[in-house]
Amino acid sequence: MQSQQLIKPTAHDWTITNLAAILLAKKLDAFSPTLARKAPRVVIYEGINKLKTRNDTTGIRGYAVGFEGLVDFVHSAAPQNRFIEEVVREEVKMFPRNALRELIANALVHQDFLATGTSVMIEMYSDRIEISNPGIPPIKVERFIDENRSRNEQLANLMRLFHICEEKGSGIDKVVSAAEMFQLPAPDFRVGDTRTTAVLFAHQDFADMSKSDRIRACYQHCCLLYVSNQRMSNQTLRERFRLSESQAANVSYIIGFTKEAGLIKADESESTSTRYARYLPFWA
Repeated sequence: MQSQQLIKPTAHDWTITNLAAILLAKKLDAFSPTLARKAPRVVIYEGINKLKTRNDTTGIRGYAVGFEGLVDFVHSAAPQNRFIEEVVREEVKMFPRNALRELIANALVHQDFLATGTSVMIEMYSDRIEISNPGIPPIKVERFIDENRSRNEQLANLMRLFHICEEKGSGIDKVVSAAEMFQLPAPDFRVGDTRTTAVLFAHQDFADMSKSDRIRACYQHCCLLYVSNQRMSNQTLRERFRLSESQAANVSYIIGFTKEAGLIKADESESTSTRYARYLPFWA
């Protein structure tokens, strides 16, 4: 425990470090008000805005000992995904548990602990869930899928040892993959002045998705395939949106818009035919 900086020797005994408390405390407020304010807060709203709150809960346990309970609580509060239920014939929550797990773990690990008066926030609306943490990410949001840099290395290492996060940059890959599997719009990652927010959306039909939603899905799909040593094509993107071959032209428009946005580029090593073209992320 000393080697992991969880306890430190004093003249006569041992003292528990803040790192140990934030991970293992049964009651964070038993250590200090400052640590208690770093507990994650879950707010569940009735509709699509903050006008009516259904539940507002702040955690009291350390991140490691309270993590599974936190994920279970958030997942159980989510609405049902009727689209997936029709396919698998069983009740399925709107937001995949593994995606919630990864995003909550990321928020806890990558928060800026020097920011005062703020903590990790998990806000659930009827059409989305927003998971945010204090601090600006050290890498650009466009590179979340393929890059990884821990803000709090010792905390990240211990969370990995506790099998809560992997610390190898695969968390966002899993989130994007789960969103595709559950037929959800592409997750959105937003950086404000003081906070970083990840947004998971409830199911939407392709026809209801905005242009920006489709472009974001195209880019993330392209990145996801690239880090798996594959390439995006019109066909793979159609499959991502669950569209028929007759809608190939619609998908070509999305690919064109995403290229214009500078997010993807044609794979010059492959066929130049529009039908068989393959695409790469802009950074590949």
